Amino acid sequence: MEEPLISRRLYLERLRKYQYTDVIKVITGIRRSGKSTLMRLFVRELLEQGVPAARIVHINFSLMEYDRLRDYRACYALIRERMPDSGRVSIFLDEIQMVESWEKAVNSLHAEGRSDIYLTGSNAWLLSSELSTLLSGRYVEIPILPLSFREYQDFAPLSEPGEGGRPDREEQFRQYLKFGGFPGVRRLPQDNETVNSYLAGIFNTVIVKDVLARHPVQDVKMFEQLVKFLCQNTGNLVSPAAIAGFISSQGRGIAVKAATVSRYLDLLEKAYIVYPASRYDIKGKELLKTLYKYYVVDTGIRNMLLGYGDADLGYLVETLVYFELRRRGFQVFTGKYYDREIDFFAVRQDRKAYYQVTLSMMDAGVRERELGPLRAVKDNYDKIVLTMDRTFVTDYAGIRLVNILDFLTEDY
Repeated sequence: MEEPLISRRLYLERLRKYQYTDVIKVITGIRRSGKSTLMRLFVRELLEQGVPAARIVHINFSLMEYDRLRDYRACYALIRERMPDSGRVSIFLDEIQMVESWEKAVNSLHAEGRSDIYLTGSNAWLLSSELSTLLSGRYVEIPILPLSFREYQDFAPLSEPGEGGRPDREEQFRQYLKFGGFPGVRRLPQDNETVNSYLAGIFNTVIVKDVLARHPVQDVKMFEQLVKFLCQNTGNLVSPAAIAGFISSQGRGIAVKAATVSRYLDLLEKAYIVYPASRYDIKGKELLKTLYKYYVVDTGIRNMLLGYGDADLGYLVETLVYFELRRRGFQVFTGKYYDREIDFFAVRQDRKAYYQVTLSMMDAGVRERELGPLRAVKDNYDKIVLTMDRTFVTDYAGIRLVNILDFLTEDY
């Protein structure tokens, strides 16, 4: 019996917006983040809408059934064989990058004019292939991330009811912060050894299949040091030159070049392991090309690599906020206003907002550190401090104070 699918509401809504349009829908994201499940959810939705199964072609190229289907001509022939002779067809091709020169088959299907096409891929090289040349302006990327906390609550079994019959949301949050949001984690026994083994398997598969197999790395040890450095420096401004200097100082006996670090960072980004936050000069209204913050895609992956510790809690929470803003469609920058730093400047077509993230505002020194940069900026964009505190104070002269759990579960 097939396990019931938990809806990924946000991503389904984005797919619906482009349904039956002339653009190819490309679902991207790190392995095991739910891309294949999202496809299955959307196929199920079409069937429930009354679309005949004969007008849906769904192929998952990671299945053994299609193991020998690695040539674009054979791929095209199989799809055409499954299509009816006339009328519109919805085509779902999962892990399409496993087919050599697949973009030629997709381009032909698109040019024929009766296919509504959906693709998934586990690395950004999918979009840097000939697809971007053959179909410039005719595809849209729908990036998918591991579960948000709101989605996690749908996946997670509820705790025993507490006072008032409400589930223990705080306990769910602790587990989410510790083990992360990969959907498969929720189906495992919730102990360190079991979950860490699962997450290590995901991480190692991504490194081997999505990085090393495509772009051989001359210094694998240095590559691993870079990943751990980024984990240890979440939320800190860094540059390729500074990273190279730090790794060179670790008794390697070999100087690391900033250009090598830049190339390895690009590989990690294209495999969706780390995501950058560029620095934005709020006063000058320009993007700065030096210094970035980097966030590892999942707190569980970060904890698996570094271990668990209270000292990391603030960085983990900041990571959650960064990815939650990205889920909501924001471009996320780190803000600079003269000599002051603001954790996030979030920009979307319909909204701009500043966010500071801190575990607590109870200490007067911390309160001034977080509020000071927001007070200094004199525009009318929303200014918000996200904290784990729960008090009656919700506003500091126009700067909103919001509990992080409330932020992560609010409607948007």
